[in-house]
Amino acid sequence: MKKYFNIFIAFCFLYSCKSALPKDSNSDTAYANSLEEDFTNYFKTNGNEPFWELKIGREKILFTSLIQGKENLSFSSVKPIKTMDANIKTYKASNGESSIIVSIQQIECQNSMSAIISPYKVSIEIKNSTETTFQKIEGCGKYITDYRLHDIWVLEELKGNKVFAADFQKELPRLEIYAEENRFIGFSGCNSISGSLFFEKDLLRFNNIVSTLMACPEKNNKEDKFIKALQSTTSYSIKNNRLSLSSPSGKLLVFKKVD
Repeated sequence: MKKYFNIFIAFCFLYSCKSALPKDSNSDTAYANSLEEDFTNYFKTNGNEPFWELKIGREKILFTSLIQGKENLSFSSVKPIKTMDANIKTYKASNGESSIIVSIQQIECQNSMSAIISPYKVSIEIKNSTETTFQKIEGCGKYITDYRLHDIWVLEELKGNKVFAADFQKELPRLEIYAEENRFIGFSGCNSISGSLFFEKDLLRFNNIVSTLMACPEKNNKEDKFIKALQSTTSYSIKNNRLSLSSPSGKLLVFKKVD
């Protein structure tokens, strides 16, 4: 235990030193690459005793650890098996030499060393082809919210119709999304709004929407329709500086990037 703790502390020290370096063109490139990596790898998890880390991406599942014979393993990404009555997803993958089963459950999880709280508990079973039984390890993880959402967006369309400032009491609705913090603030046409984001792969919801209570005349005011559309959102796409929000019934809102 002490050995792995020392390794963990050394890793954190090196990381903090790296973060303190002056910003230059190389660091800008590294930062851009890290954002792209976060977009490619949509779920990250780790555990201790011994230390291990898992990244689930759109193309690869990558497992690194201090476990002998399982230091660096790569699997092709697979579609998860979803549990019907709970938010649990299971990934089963094999590369011919090793097999892995990853179960992700939406339940609060505390890291045994750092005490950091994560929203998902992860259970991994892993073995090499020469082994007859799986080794089980557990850890905590989170989905990495798409960094491209982090921006200021002004409404262009509402349920397929172009919108104008005259459709609202004051001005066009807008959203300012903070992807890393999974929250947003904005303006709904008459009132200020704020709330939280719930993000998983191919899933986006705007939750806990709070609005100021300014009285807004019903005439020339589509604020209620805008907020209801925002609350109905379950998926999104980003293309040509446009953010489109949709539900299973179709496209709800289209925003234009403005910063």
